[in-house]
Amino acid sequence: MTDQDMLSVNTIRGLCMDAIQQAESGHPGTPMGIAPVAYTLWQKFLRFDPQNPIWPNRDRFVLSEGHASALLWSLLHLSGVRAVDPDYEVLGRPAVTLDDLKNFRQLDSRCPGHPEYRWTSGVETTTGPLGQGVATSVGMALAGRWLAARYNQDGFPLFDFDVYALAGDGCMMEGISSEAASFAGHQGLANLCWIYDSNRITIEGHTDITFTEDVAARFLAYGWNVTTVADANDLDTVARAIHTFRAETERPTLVLVHSHIGYGSPVEDSPQAHGAPFGEEGVRSTKRFLGLPPEERFLIPEPVREDFARGIGTRGARLRTAWEETFEAYRTAWPRLADELTRMQRRELPEDWAADLPEFPPDAKGLATRDSSGRVLNSLAAHVPWLLGGSADLAPSTKTRLTFDGAGDCQLDEPGGRNLHLGVREHASAAIANGMALTKLRPYWSGFLIFSDYAKAAIRLSALMEIPVVHIFTHDSIGVGEDGPTHQPVEQLAGLRAMPGLLVFRPADAAEVVETWRLVAALHHEPAALVLSRQALPTLDRSVLAPASGVARGAYVLADAPDGAPQVLLLATGSEVFLALSARDELAAEGIAARVVSMPCWELFDRQPREYRDAVLPPEVTARVGVEQASTFGWDRYVGDRGAVVGMHTYGASAPLKSLLTKFGFTPRRVAQTAREVLTGRTEPGPVD
Repeated sequence: MTDQDMLSVNTIRGLCMDAIQQAESGHPGTPMGIAPVAYTLWQKFLRFDPQNPIWPNRDRFVLSEGHASALLWSLLHLSGVRAVDPDYEVLGRPAVTLDDLKNFRQLDSRCPGHPEYRWTSGVETTTGPLGQGVATSVGMALAGRWLAARYNQDGFPLFDFDVYALAGDGCMMEGISSEAASFAGHQGLANLCWIYDSNRITIEGHTDITFTEDVAARFLAYGWNVTTVADANDLDTVARAIHTFRAETERPTLVLVHSHIGYGSPVEDSPQAHGAPFGEEGVRSTKRFLGLPPEERFLIPEPVREDFARGIGTRGARLRTAWEETFEAYRTAWPRLADELTRMQRRELPEDWAADLPEFPPDAKGLATRDSSGRVLNSLAAHVPWLLGGSADLAPSTKTRLTFDGAGDCQLDEPGGRNLHLGVREHASAAIANGMALTKLRPYWSGFLIFSDYAKAAIRLSALMEIPVVHIFTHDSIGVGEDGPTHQPVEQLAGLRAMPGLLVFRPADAAEVVETWRLVAALHHEPAALVLSRQALPTLDRSVLAPASGVARGAYVLADAPDGAPQVLLLATGSEVFLALSARDELAAEGIAARVVSMPCWELFDRQPREYRDAVLPPEVTARVGVEQASTFGWDRYVGDRGAVVGMHTYGASAPLKSLLTKFGFTPRRVAQTAREVLTGRTEPGPVD
């Protein structure tokens, strides 16, 4: 380590200590220990231009051990990374100012407690829940290889970026990292490097109380290349390890680094160094050990700024400029592909993207919404080349396989294929899709609704990051039948709807499926969950019912009372919409005027102006019945305190579908009877047992 390297590394450590101490909150030990590795990567290797932190062929750096965020904020500040606004225009101000560092973990600072995508430029993904960062990095690496396969041409190597993820012991313990590492090994993602910061400390103490496995052996078994750095402070060995990764062409690489948590502090290599500031005297003592002025706070010697400008600043600008020159020549030689890339970067669609969306004529027998969704998906993907995805081992059931000519399977020997085989790995599937979306592809993944619970953390992050991932879930209700309660989703819809920023669609028929995809395909900053049926649903006759374009407003009047003055409102989603229509007919025979409202997306309906919402659900009509084969949780805001809900209050049962519908009351007779009781006030408000 040269004197300049030592000064730069220790300056990073000093900034981390000062930020955490001033906040009186944070994790100082990890950034102290791993700072030399991060410095070496950023200064000597990372292809990243601080002046344009979003150029498409940049290397990606993911801080999976997000509690060490002070390290990333220090690197972004010292590198002079510029801010980028939501419209992807580079702004003049720094992404992280010194004042931001001084206000670490404080309101409105660009230096929050964990890295937050879309809040601070230079953050490639939101990390915090351990394991999410490394799993997301797999999606980034997969996307990089896919981009190279589709867009690189002779003389035009547009995409060859690498993905680095800095992980800790906690990341390695979380199950999602195992799922993702297994997939990455199978795919042979040689552009992926996980740097494992093995400091052997977690919040409860030394890892020998809980984590004694041979991580290197595990990753060798996954098919990874593994190299070890015995001392994080040995910059030459760190550099050799990264050179080893860059020379690897067939496997992802794990760099196992042994570091000292809280390096140089009075509590070095102890649990006390992990989760709390060192204290004023501890900071001064550590600075003395590092050769820094103990009383100086947020000190950045000018040679350190010059060091970063000479390193990542100069290298990044050179690489980015060369790439832009190559792309301009590519635009002339390959105009169609260049147009695709430009649209992709701005999350725009081809002009003809909706040209061949299928139409579904009225059909009493109908088809399952998973089937109609599969047909729409294939139509869209044929026109949007960067729309790709797969299933957590359930594509034949979720109907998400792309079958048009040339779609292909995305495998090591066919990296440009459009169908992913993600295996029985729901959590990693969602995180991998997040990584692909962060690289500007349009990904989807699929599974059964009941297993959305396994992926919930990654689904939440797609909403938190505002990225347009499509989460496709089939087998949406007790319609699963004989598989029984373990496979019959009850509370999952309510859980997904509770996530801010996630659009949850449960379409009633094939026509609503088309309109759902029309909306979802054009999203820029929102993920969507499509909740689809296994069983066939009638395709409704839109010549006598309202058009399915009402999906765009979240809920709409599907069938009104004869004179537009309903006595009772029947509200339903998905397969229960036809049930509500049948109950309406039964009530009409008795002279009771009922309005049927289809509510495929609550979130969109709640965004509509009050005038529209009141037109669909007139406030003066308080007799209301909600119908859904799911938990009744949340329906009270639509049916009110004088309405009732026909829903689920148990976890279902194992039986044929018709038996289940009768047992749990999903019949026209039951819905109609509930409507009568609500009208006469003879039923208690709320759920119907």
